[in-house]
Amino acid sequence: MVLEIMTEFANQTGLSPATKAPRRYLWTDAFAVCNFLELYRQRNDEKYKNLALRLVDQVHNILGRHREDDPRTGWISGLDEEDGKIHPTKGGLRIGKQMNERRPPDSFDERLEWDRDGQYYHYLTKWMHALNRVSRVTGDATYNTLAIELAKTAHDRFTYVPLSGGQKRMYWKMSIDLSYPLVESMGHHDPLDGLITYYQLQATAAKEFENSTWPDLKAEITDMATICEGKSWATDDPLGLGGLLCDAFRVAQLIINENFQQTGLLKILLDFSLLGLESYTRNNSLKLPAEYRLAFRELGLSIGLRAVDKLQELIEENPDLFNKKQHLRTLIESLKGYAALIEVIENFWLEPTSREVTSWTEHRDINMVMLATSLSPDGYLTI
Repeated sequence: MVLEIMTEFANQTGLSPATKAPRRYLWTDAFAVCNFLELYRQRNDEKYKNLALRLVDQVHNILGRHREDDPRTGWISGLDEEDGKIHPTKGGLRIGKQMNERRPPDSFDERLEWDRDGQYYHYLTKWMHALNRVSRVTGDATYNTLAIELAKTAHDRFTYVPLSGGQKRMYWKMSIDLSYPLVESMGHHDPLDGLITYYQLQATAAKEFENSTWPDLKAEITDMATICEGKSWATDDPLGLGGLLCDAFRVAQLIINENFQQTGLLKILLDFSLLGLESYTRNNSLKLPAEYRLAFRELGLSIGLRAVDKLQELIEENPDLFNKKQHLRTLIESLKGYAALIEVIENFWLEPTSREVTSWTEHRDINMVMLATSLSPDGYLTI
């Protein structure tokens, strides 16, 4: 089923066969890269690795440049053509929305803003993760270096100190060229995603560049740790909950493989995940008809729940690191009590009639790719 979904996705979006105007969207494509890498691992067929690499190139060449309906041309970083090809993430990457961004004279319309282009920090961290996975699977350090360049640019432009002073904050959405904020509020989990992703990129770079200089994220990590300090990660949004569980699994892998020092973060994430799941299941939204549900948000949760079993395995396989963490085992057992939701969500969206409603068809690309990730999550979850 995963192969069928990803083949259809490649065809529909102009990846394979390649079309003159491929349809690229950063969040969806980040998950798709990981899915193609997993197909490559499972089938040992170069075709799927090549699809992942081709998708990376398409994203950089489309979302790293100005839109066709924009008077500006070239790389959004402002680099010339040659340097832009070498550093395609230096200016960040567009979301890929259908409508152009809101320009400074335009009035803010909350409903329209969801359909307008720009840059989202949490989409950029997903792409950093995808590039990191490409480096780890292929052994080519170039992709992780591009992820670090993206991290440095995103951190520099999305973080700021309020005019009134105090602790740094983050913008939720920036303009295409990162010159001004489009939405000034801070994404609830953006600092958390940034902190964990920076550690992930840093750890990979430290191994890849043992005997040479390499771009360093220590200052950015310190910044993000400060922003995260004391924050509540509570949510009952299914996509947000799935993100917390995926982050918990990444933290556990970093503790085991990369000497990650913030070991207390794992329990914090599991605590908030359990609290959110208790609230989410009380809402009983999975009983609603398909037209009132958003598949990609629910599938984000099922992907996160898939990580719980893998997290339990890691803890059991590493008793020296976790043997005194009985509270972790208790939390994981409680979280496993929600495992039945995986089958409920996947089976519902595998049903053809569920995929005929507008709520599916309007978001077909992202829904397809995240369904594939839920069915075969290792390419995305593993770091």
